[in-house]
Amino acid sequence: EEWFPLASDIYQETIPSSGDAYPYPIKALILYMGAPTYALPSGDTTVQFLSDPAKIPLFICNDITVGETSVFADYIFPDLSYLERWEFHGTHPSVTPKVQPVRNPVAGPLVETVRVFGAEVPICLESMLMGFAEQLGLPGFGPDGFGEGQPFTHPDDFYLKMVANVAAEGTPVPDADDDEVALFLEARRHLHSSVFDAARWEAAAGSDWWRKVIYVLNRGGRFQGYADAYKGEKLANPYGKQINLYHEKTALSRNSMTGEFFPGIPKYLPIADSLGRPLEDRAAGYPLQLTTFRQSTQTKSRTNGCYWLLAVAPENAVLINRQTAQELGFQEGEMVRLSSASNPNGEWDLGALGKKPVMGKLKVIEGIRPGVVSFSLGFGHWANGASDLIIDGVTIPRDERRARGIHANAVMRVDPHLGNTCLSDLAGGSAVFYDTWVKLERA
Repeated sequence: EEWFPLASDIYQETIPSSGDAYPYPIKALILYMGAPTYALPSGDTTVQFLSDPAKIPLFICNDITVGETSVFADYIFPDLSYLERWEFHGTHPSVTPKVQPVRNPVAGPLVETVRVFGAEVPICLESMLMGFAEQLGLPGFGPDGFGEGQPFTHPDDFYLKMVANVAAEGTPVPDADDDEVALFLEARRHLHSSVFDAARWEAAAGSDWWRKVIYVLNRGGRFQGYADAYKGEKLANPYGKQINLYHEKTALSRNSMTGEFFPGIPKYLPIADSLGRPLEDRAAGYPLQLTTFRQSTQTKSRTNGCYWLLAVAPENAVLINRQTAQELGFQEGEMVRLSSASNPNGEWDLGALGKKPVMGKLKVIEGIRPGVVSFSLGFGHWANGASDLIIDGVTIPRDERRARGIHANAVMRVDPHLGNTCLSDLAGGSAVFYDTWVKLERA
């Protein structure tokens, strides 16, 4: 057990992270439905390599908008909105019945169609990937993609089989009767044949399963009755794994940065960098702890494009406890700027797009702990319609409504050892959103 040297003994300088082509460089990056530049703590650090062709020679995004990250892409492939696409949502352990929602197209897509394996398909993630597969001659696609005589030439070939699996699991669902079939077909009469073709859908699902697939889709998925979720006082769908207060696998695993074993039991750890060295930002003049959350009307990086939601809450604010505001001499409605030890200027550095201050209106409330400041996700955009965009020489003017409010992820703490990566949970690997200490100043 003595052979593994501690990182503090062998690493004296900053080591490279993903932006430094560590452990190896990449030739192309394909990003789907993501906005790490906006969504990650200290996400602005990703700009320096997403916009550098020497770091990433080819950057492709699949998105429904020119967003905070796709604005740096070489190519943007259109995608479908939630009303135009298939999706199989999961659920959470707190939901005791067994459920499987199934989202399927209810609106015709606004994008163009393309031909993939001879089939007409809307431009989207699936057609993009299938187009790559066709050009590269990849196995598992084409006329015999699912086996001899079982084509995979349209996304429907994949998704209808998934619905059939949902229908068949355990005790299969009943067949849809004639009235249900008629309702199903009538409800989709407006869809283009590239999206819905009854014969193609039935062939993809299999005639023996077709009416069961209709039964599931008419209900938006498959949902176990609440009473069936329990067997007496016990769950009918147990978690299936032991819940450990002591986790031996964790206790026997080493932190790759320090060489030390992880604790196998719950343990308080101070805010620290990747080498476990505590950060003393509060003592260095950053007295307030920064948190973030999602309000019900803005839950994603793209939801500011829904003006019905913006009508409910046009912008967010920097939230602070009344006692803390009084101690610091701040008033409701003042414009304030946030800064941190890793971003003392309090700004988004967006490379060629310029710099954007981390600034917003102050809102004084009682429902937050003294010494804490917070902001909600979904506001403070610089892309996604918040800035002018030139496409084929035509300027698409910005919409000021999309730029309102503050987004403060840029001041979230950068790991001082890694240099261009946010703090992380060393055991789980997740990004850290709540361990930054900040300073609040009048803008």
